[in-house]
Amino acid sequence: MSSPLPARSRVVVIGAGQAGLSAAWFLRRAGLAPGEGYVVLDHNDAPGGAWQHRWPSLTLSTVNRVHDLPGMALADAVDDTGGRVRAADAVPRYFAAYESRFDLPVHRPVGVRLVRYADGRGGPPDFVVETDAGEVRAHGIINATGTWERPFRPYYPGRDDFSGEQLHTADYRTPEAFAGRHVVVVGGGISAVQLLVEIAAVTTTTWVTRREPVWTEEEFTPERGRAAVALVEERVRQGLPPGSVVSVTGLPLTEPMRQARRAGILHRRPMFERIVPDGVQWSDGTLQRAEVILWCTGFRTALDHLAPLRLRGPGGGIVLDGAIPTRVAGHRRLHLLGYGPSASTIGANRGGRVAVRELLATLGIH
Repeated sequence: MSSPLPARSRVVVIGAGQAGLSAAWFLRRAGLAPGEGYVVLDHNDAPGGAWQHRWPSLTLSTVNRVHDLPGMALADAVDDTGGRVRAADAVPRYFAAYESRFDLPVHRPVGVRLVRYADGRGGPPDFVVETDAGEVRAHGIINATGTWERPFRPYYPGRDDFSGEQLHTADYRTPEAFAGRHVVVVGGGISAVQLLVEIAAVTTTTWVTRREPVWTEEEFTPERGRAAVALVEERVRQGLPPGSVVSVTGLPLTEPMRQARRAGILHRRPMFERIVPDGVQWSDGTLQRAEVILWCTGFRTALDHLAPLRLRGPGGGIVLDGAIPTRVAGHRRLHLLGYGPSASTIGANRGGRVAVRELLATLGIH
């Protein structure tokens, strides 16, 4: 959307990924007018959220399921009959069609610098959203910035002395880039094992994780998804940083994973103690020489722009309202999507509905 930002809007949604678009749809359905009623701010140049930045080999058949946004099915925008459509193409196409069909007021590219409280009198102050395209004053905020912008690379002794290349999942594109170089893949999530299997087809690998991987042959049904979301939600209620949904569901033991296990690719080693210039070393002195360390160690929530609101507690997490799983405790007009229980695509849809319903009730909009 090329129109200028409104100076005021009742609700500002920050982020136009799955969670942000879900919230926008529910705001539209509630009757809020685009612009002065609600706006969506997206720092990307085009629709697609984080999906447009995923590696080329990730397809709709290998991704851990993309749930339909409310009001429109993915299949309405993307034909994936053969299961080989790239996620980085399909999901942005879907999001673009979704924004167009419902005429959602998405402004892009707009980078949000910070969110602060205005100096109000006689009642709760409004929010001021400072962006690189101007300021927007809002009664309520739905933050849906997700995690892709904050790749996490844990520190280990010697990390800065490594003479090879260190990459993160966010940097990965094709396995051919690693041909002829030994790669240490760090991490126990779905992305880690998918990339490990791809890379092992062109070169030698070592897989290390902090904990023994837990494999499951259970289908990832909506019921299992909701149960996993509930466990993550409990951590957030305690003020702890949210764990991933995968950490409580286990790794899916698909046929490609079974083949990889039989080939010895998924032989896991415990976490090394330190990094040395030419590889990694365990506490018993064992050395694995390597030219590449690929950190598949997840992401942290992209919430730096909310720092002026002082949301984080002593445990490092943000405490959410016990009754309202998207609302920040003590900040009734601020909701977080893509954080904790709403970080998955199934959680994002549910979170969007809850956040809009509760925020509009707080603002007296029915």
